[in-house]
Amino acid sequence: MTIDSSGMRSSRIPADAPKRAMCSFEFIYFARPDSVMQGRSLYEARRQMGRELAREAPVDADVVITLPDSGTPAAIGFAEETGVHFEEGMIKSRYITRTFIQPSQRLRESGIRLKFNPMRHVLEGQRVALVDDSIVRGTTSKRIVDELRRAGAAEVHMRIASPPIMWPCFMGIDIASRNELIAANHSEEEVGRLVGADSLRYLSIAGLRRSMGDPDGRGFCFACFTGDYPVRVPQQLEMDKMAMERVDVPAEPSRALPQLT
Repeated sequence: MTIDSSGMRSSRIPADAPKRAMCSFEFIYFARPDSVMQGRSLYEARRQMGRELAREAPVDADVVITLPDSGTPAAIGFAEETGVHFEEGMIKSRYITRTFIQPSQRLRESGIRLKFNPMRHVLEGQRVALVDDSIVRGTTSKRIVDELRRAGAAEVHMRIASPPIMWPCFMGIDIASRNELIAANHSEEEVGRLVGADSLRYLSIAGLRRSMGDPDGRGFCFACFTGDYPVRVPQQLEMDKMAMERVDVPAEPSRALPQLT
């Protein structure tokens, strides 16, 4: 949907997909871990993502922790495969919802500060392997790494149980425009430096597909990782993605907000 000075109009995505393309992010994050999709337990699929990640990107660590709750099955699988014990290193408030879809950086950062609290007695002096399901903007990851260091962690190694998100979603999921995705313009090593981790590694596409029980990637959409959309995306829709969220709110309360005509 586009609203501008010429009025309001909608764009239709052509329904010419030659095959089924279920959202792979349902397996990684969106659906509840007790769900069963495509005949596969999502809890077991996510735990397998952690195992695959441990094989692809092992790390010398004293403890494996998760960013609760969505990264927990992958962290358990990572700990099982590496033999490093799993601990609850962060406690999550049950009253703060998803922060990556908040419309402004200020709201995202304030939500993160309220959402997670580190366990100093678990973290102090430890080399920590932090397993998370994904990184979108990097806002949460940087704050979490800072909190872990303040709680005394000697090293923080991030392991991400999905490939780097490099492309926006046009199929109904609120994933940001490409210039807001940290992996779209930075290498794996650069992302690690930006979030302040001692090291950072992502799960490969092949590892993700194996974990989902679909090594050939048939029947799933991986467009947010590859840019290969299951249907053609109209150019105007691509240009207008998240246009409303890009409007800056004035800092001075006396100034009027931009008016839609």
